[in-house]
Parts: sequence; structure tokens; C-alpha cells
Amino acid sequence: MASALSEKLSRLVKDLRGQARITESNVADMLREVRMALLEADVALPVVRDFIARVKEKALGQEVMGSLQPGQVLVSIVSKELANTMGEGVSDINLAAQPPAVILMAGLQGAGKTTTTAKLAKHLIEKRKKKVLTVSGDIYRPAAIEQLKTVTAQAGAEWFPSTPDQKPLEIGMAALDYAKKHFFDVLLVDTAGRLAIDEALMLEIKELHSALKPVETLFVVDAMQGQDAVNTAKAFKDTLPLTGIILTKLDGDSRGGAALSVRQITGAPIKFAGTSEKLDGLEVFDAERHAGRILGMGDILALVEQVTAGVDIASAQKLAAKVRSGAGFDLNDFLSQIQQMKQMGGLSSLMDKLPAAMTAKAGHVDMDRAEKDIKRKEGIIHSMTPLERRKPELIKATRKRRIAAGAGVHVQEVNRMLKEFEQMQDMMKKMKGGGMMKLMKRMGGMKGMPKMPF
Repeated sequence: MASALSEKLSRLVKDLRGQARITESNVADMLREVRMALLEADVALPVVRDFIARVKEKALGQEVMGSLQPGQVLVSIVSKELANTMGEGVSDINLAAQPPAVILMAGLQGAGKTTTTAKLAKHLIEKRKKKVLTVSGDIYRPAAIEQLKTVTAQAGAEWFPSTPDQKPLEIGMAALDYAKKHFFDVLLVDTAGRLAIDEALMLEIKELHSALKPVETLFVVDAMQGQDAVNTAKAFKDTLPLTGIILTKLDGDSRGGAALSVRQITGAPIKFAGTSEKLDGLEVFDAERHAGRILGMGDILALVEQVTAGVDIASAQKLAAKVRSGAGFDLNDFLSQIQQMKQMGGLSSLMDKLPAAMTAKAGHVDMDRAEKDIKRKEGIIHSMTPLERRKPELIKATRKRRIAAGAGVHVQEVNRMLKEFEQMQDMMKKMKGGGMMKLMKRMGGMKGMPKMPF
């Protein structure tokens, strides 16, 4: 949806260039394009109608202010209304309750509920400094309980054991009792899902909700489901008092209609968005920032947050001091830069948050190939001896053949990696003295962040 809508609006901005004011005619042209993009994205028809009516009302008769052109004004209106459709600002998770605060995770099978439970546990531990317990009430899906046990351990939370021969209500009450006795701040309850809505599922989750009295009831929905996501969200809303929505697979190649539909259909705010399969791939949902992504404006704030979280500031400052002192930039330092790139989520994750105009200038980069290239560089350096890493000038033909064999690559790839290293080494030499500090000052808040080896 993002690329389709972005392309249509960009084309419209060009068409409207030079016009003095917004007219009924050019608004109609724009709305036709937007309506088509939304319907292609599988946005629910009532949502599309309401959205188009709001944009039309706000756009007609608006004067073009200052240097803004009609196309820019219309894109601004669309952006604001997209954000309003998905919610206003950020809706944080509510933990204002006598501990343990119970959070019930609801949704259909295959939406990513179990993984999302672990992601949320990690978020609450790291961002809210909470002691978290998870429990699985999914007694029907094979290995569901073991899956939650595994991902909970990876998230750094504690898991409460349950077995398929127990009843979900019995499991939930036992976990709640354990959470109270062991002073947990939050209890996350992963419930059973089905492939489709059925009466037994709704009765079971309604019973659980009544007994556990959760402070949050979160509906986990696959963003790639489109219209189906809206129908299931409505069914769950009719059964449970949903307090929030978590959209999963928002990074996938989806039409994305769910992001625009579920908020308006259910009335529940979107609280989180799953942005990758990794356990740290869960973002607090910000409607304005997501609207920017949809319109190809990127999400620079999210990019800065991602880079800042991934950068090892102490390591970067140590490198800066090393360069200032005149000590050489070696392959150990180069490897450190590659590893920091991986910690930031990789090239594709960073590129996704850049404005469309910037990524277009970069051309159609094969991200999978670029990611593999980074891993290959890492493998080549790992195949070197500690001495070779410290003194790359020792690496001649015989050593290159040995390194290539150890990394499972051709000698040409070793040569290419060494050439890239030499280019970065030259850049570091130029920064000797005050150059490195000047670079850091230009980068504002990200002091000590070195250039990454793309």
C-alpha cells in the first residue's frame, strides 16, 4: 500500500505544479487516485468512504500558503487524515493496576500471537523495567506451550508451565496466583487461536477474561490479512472489551489495509506494530509516523532511535580516541563496524525508514544481496589470524588463498573486502586530529558514531 499510494500522490503533486489554488477539479483527481490506492490495499469500504469524505471537506477551498503548492497542501491533508484514521499520537500500554497487571493476548491462529507475547515481554522488561511472567493457555496447537517457553527465555522473562491436559481457566488462575506470590509486575496470558472464528473459541476467551479481569485485552492481527483482519477484529470486539491492537508483519510485502481499517472498525487504538521477526522487532505505534511511511516520507525519528539503540557508544568513542592518537585503523575495527550494522537491524531495516525520494536516488539496491555481502565480509575477517587483523599489510597472495578457503569464498572477494577496508582506512587517516570530532559534532546527538561500511 505504501508504495502504491506514494507513487500516485507523487504523480499528482507533479501534475498540480504551477496551479494557484486547490479546486474542486484537482481535488476530485486526487481523491480518485487515493480511493483506488486504498481499495487496492484492501482497506474496508466504509473506512475508504469516510476517509475520502473527510479529505474532500478539508481540501476544498483551501488557499495555498506561502511557498506551498496545491499538491503539497493536498498531500499534507491526506497525511493528517491517514493519521487520524489510525488513531491520534501514541496510545501506550496501561499498567495502572494492583500488580500483577494482567494482559490478555487474543487473536486467530497464525497471526503471530505467541511470538508477539514474547516481544511484548521484552519491551516491558527493557522499556518499562517490569518483572514479567508469561503463560500459555493454548492447549490445542501442538508445541504452542513449548514455543512460548523458548521465546520467553530469549526475551528474558519468566515462563509459567502448563500442560495440554489442563483447562485454560485453570492454567490462567494458577499463573495469576503464582504471579501474586512471587511479586511479578505483569502477567502475559497467551490464549488459544483458531483458523477461523467459532463459538467455542469465543466462549473460552470470554470466560478467561471474566476470571482474570485483565487491565489490557490486546487483539493481535496480521497486517497482511487486509479485509479478513477487519472481520475478525469486529468479531473479537463484539465478544471482548478490546483495549488495544497489535499489528504483526507490518514489514511484510502486504497491501497493508488492516492498519487503516482496524482502528476505525473496532474503536480500539493500535498500540504496537511488529516490524521484524526478531524479538526486538516491536515498535510503539505512532499514527503520524506510520502515515509518513505510507506516503513515502519515511520515518527519520524511528531511524534515529534504531541507530542510537544499536550503536555501542563506548566502543565508538574508543575508536575515535584511537584514530586521534595516530594509531592505525585495523581489521578488528572494521569488523566492529560491520557488527554494529547488524545490531542496528541491517541495511533493509534502516532503508525502510528513509523517505522514498532518498531510497529512489540510491537505485534499486538488492537488499538480500547487500546483507549477504556484509555477512561474507564478517566471515572473511574471522578467517584471519589475530596478527593479520592487526597488520593487514602482511596479507599477500598465499595468505589470501588460505583466508578465502577458510571463509568459503573466492580470492577476488578477499581482495574486494581489503580494498573497501583500505578506503575506510584512508578516510580515518584524514580524520586524524580534529576531523573525527568535527564529524561527531555534525552528527548532533549521536556522538562517537562512526561511519558504517555499507
